Amino acid sequence: MYFVKVYVTYKDSVLDPQGEAVKGAVHRLGYDEIEEVRIGKYFEIKVAKSDRPVEGMIEEICDQLLANVNMETYRYEIQTMEEV
Repeated sequence: MYFVKVYVTYKDSVLDPQGEAVKGAVHRLGYDEIEEVRIGKYFEIKVAKSDRPVEGMIEEICDQLLANVNMETYRYEIQTMEEV
């Protein structure tokens, strides 16, 4: 079994309005050193072993469902889980 962590964020060229709102709030709290805040999505996926490569499945899921590839980018980490 695999444990996959997927991180989806806006591309650098896309304005992140939520991130800008949080940055403004952080500045109002007095943390003027904060230069940028980016908001994203995080997914945890457990994948059973199969004949299909897990990387290919995760790429397809991200491209088709989890990320809007026109505006967002994603990265993922795959860990092997020891079955009990």
